[in-house]
Amino acid sequence: MGQLAEGGGSRLERTVDTVRSYAPASGELLAELAVASDEEVRRVVARARKAQRAWAVLPVGERMARLARLRDALAEHAEDLVEVISRECGKPRHEALVHEVTTLLDHLGWICKHAPAALAPERLDLHLLKHRASEVRHEPRGVVGVISPWNFPLVIPMGSVVEALAAGNACVVKPSEVTPLVMLEAKKIYDSTGLPEDLFAVVVGHGPTGQALIDAGIDFCVFTGAVETGRRVAAACGQRLVPCTMELGGKAPLLACEDCDLERAANAIVWGGFANSGQVCISVERVYAHEAVYQPLLDRVATLAAGLRQGDPARDFVDVGAIIFPKQIDIVRRHVDDALRKGARVVCGGKAGPGQFFQPTVLADCDATMTVMREEIFGPIVPFMKVRSDDEALVLANDSPLGLNAYVFTRSSSRARHLAERLEAGSVVVNDVLSNYAAVEAPFGGIKQSGFGRVHGVEGLRDMCHRKHVSFERVRGPARDPYWFPYTARSFHWLQRGVRLVFGAGSLARRIGELF
Repeated sequence: MGQLAEGGGSRLERTVDTVRSYAPASGELLAELAVASDEEVRRVVARARKAQRAWAVLPVGERMARLARLRDALAEHAEDLVEVISRECGKPRHEALVHEVTTLLDHLGWICKHAPAALAPERLDLHLLKHRASEVRHEPRGVVGVISPWNFPLVIPMGSVVEALAAGNACVVKPSEVTPLVMLEAKKIYDSTGLPEDLFAVVVGHGPTGQALIDAGIDFCVFTGAVETGRRVAAACGQRLVPCTMELGGKAPLLACEDCDLERAANAIVWGGFANSGQVCISVERVYAHEAVYQPLLDRVATLAAGLRQGDPARDFVDVGAIIFPKQIDIVRRHVDDALRKGARVVCGGKAGPGQFFQPTVLADCDATMTVMREEIFGPIVPFMKVRSDDEALVLANDSPLGLNAYVFTRSSSRARHLAERLEAGSVVVNDVLSNYAAVEAPFGGIKQSGFGRVHGVEGLRDMCHRKHVSFERVRGPARDPYWFPYTARSFHWLQRGVRLVFGAGSLARRIGELF
């Protein structure tokens, strides 16, 4: 659901030994932090491994009781978290509170309630080896490394942290060099709970620090960021055979059918396109509107977008904040310029403001040749394209290497289900936007180049585990099974007869199966 920063920018200074964090809305220097050396990263992982051994032997219920203390502490310090998120990300306080803090608290509460059942051994009913009993156990992997993005610097990494700890792992986070202070604040709150300090650690640095974390011997990696950076992270994991989850961004289409609720669709597009200044991997990044509703929907979206208040959230309540990573302003500007050259029209916004701001922008008359319809924007632009049918919208929506989220707006439930079945995405949301990430019971992740693996839900918890199959005997067996050594003509004859009896066309098992 985010991006991993690479490269420099006007408000981000990279040096070998330090990371400097700036407030994107004002340019204020917030902190200068030392970069963790490769040796320090190795020591942190080693301490985490030692702490994990003691943590893993605790019953799941006991781990959940202790993690409940973390949930309570995070709730108690919600205002502190909102303040540091808003300042370091330049995002409105509402979004810091709702998108990050509240979603994290709900996620942690769900885990505390449901992890014991989700991680309990699963009994298997073996269909052939009836003399054996089997179960699948979910056992911790060890030390989980999390390489996290700058757009949601609390909820994304901490979601993986609490999933890892619930499953019995330790966790080491390398936050984005653009927004390190948020994760350090979360670590401070964690340490105040009395939980083992080395069980959860934070290492600050640039891209090489993420490489050092993988090289330090972690047992699982969770990466959220851009596709190209994800390729490098996945390659580094593959070199060491470290399993990983990759969430690599999206290009979410919104299909506005001719029977959609225009007012709800318009409000959804504005919020889904401009929340967090469009710096959301599941943002509404392209709208395919049926020709019957194209113009009234476009007009209403432009009116709503023009009324959004943009500015420094530290000074006032605003709707749209700053661009967190300076490089994104240039990317957004290039998308707009390309669209205009190819015939699109700006109906709202279209310009960069002073500092790290870009106006909420609505583009009309877009087509599939424009980069704004094909490449991830990660900024406050919503491009509109007119379509004549659902089938045309589906072809255009699926014509993308990315497949994280997709949205459908229609009054017909059967139509929504039909479109959802045919859309190529990890999640499809009907008559709503962005909400699926907050549905912590549901797995979240993408297909195609949007990545692999899932976070959230039972699937996210179990991905933090090894699956171990344990097979028991129901009754004491003979000294030797009939298919063991020695192989003889007599034993082969009886095995052949057994195969025909069990699997043959006229077998009792086949006839019973045909009846049911």
